[in-house]
Amino acid sequence: MDKRRSDTRERIRTVAIELFAERGYETTSLREIAERLGVTKAALYYHFRTKEDIVASLIEDLRRGIDDIVQWAESAPPGQARAEQIITRYGTLLHDLGRDVIQFWAENQSALREIGVGASLRIQFRVLADLMTGPDHTPIAVFHARQALLAISWSLSMMGDLDLSDEDSYTAATRISLDIATRISPASPNAHIAR
Repeated sequence: MDKRRSDTRERIRTVAIELFAERGYETTSLREIAERLGVTKAALYYHFRTKEDIVASLIEDLRRGIDDIVQWAESAPPGQARAEQIITRYGTLLHDLGRDVIQFWAENQSALREIGVGASLRIQFRVLADLMTGPDHTPIAVFHARQALLAISWSLSMMGDLDLSDEDSYTAATRISLDIATRISPASPNAHIAR
C-alpha cells in the first residue's frame, strides 16, 4: 500500500512539473493536474492539498539531499578532496532530481519565495560553501565555493532549451558542469588565478 501511495505521489509531482513547464506555475491549477493524471480532484487532494504542497515536497527532496551532503562533509577532513566530493555529491543530487525540477526552481524564484523555501535553501547553500573552504573561510575562498556551487545549479537549469533529450547528453552536460565547478572551487589549484 505504501509503495502504491508513493508511486502516486511521484506521478503527481512529475505531471505537475510538466504542466508548470508547459503552462507556467501561476496558471496551472490542481484541476488541470488531476485531469492530466486521469484522477478526480479529490483523489489529488488526498496526496496534496495545494500546488504549493507539491512544490514544497520537491524542495524537501533537495533539502534532504543537501542535509545528507552536509552530514557527510562534517565528518570528512577539510581540504581539496572534501571540496571536490561536495561538488560531485551536489551535482549528482541535482542531476538525480531531474532537469525539469531544476529548471522550475531556476525559473520560479518568486513562487519559491512566496512558499517560503528560498531562505532555508540559501542557508544550506552557504553551509555547503563554508564546508568547501576548510577551516580558513576567507571571503575569497567562500566566494569561490559559492561560485562553484552556482556553476552547477545554473548550468543544469540552463540546459532546458538545449536538445539534451537523451540521458547520455544530459549526463555528459552534468559532468562538464562539475568539471567547471571543480576548477572554480577554492581548493582547486586554478582558483588562485582570481585572488
